Amino acid sequence: MSAINNESKNRSNRNSIFIIGGVILVGAVLLFAYLMWYVAPEEYTERVEVIAVTDAGCIAETFDGYAVNIGDCQAQQGEYVNAVIDKKVKERAAAMNPTS
Repeated sequence: MSAINNESKNRSNRNSIFIIGGVILVGAVLLFAYLMWYVAPEEYTERVEVIAVTDAGCIAETFDGYAVNIGDCQAQQGEYVNAVIDKKVKERAAAMNPTS
């Protein structure tokens, strides 16, 4: 009788381990998908107007009116430069201000 109980305990332990492993695997896949879809940058080059030069970098305005930090630049306020812009930053800004 005790051999049957030990065998059923071993099976339930193995099943628990497989369930926990499956949950961890699904969580890892979902985290990876989130990071790749929502967080990973989608960059392109755009001609922007420098509106401010700060210690944190140059702040520029895109053609559609978004202010973005383009990092260090050798431009003065009012000049136009080509800069790499992250499209998702603009999408997040639009989501936070739906009136624009």
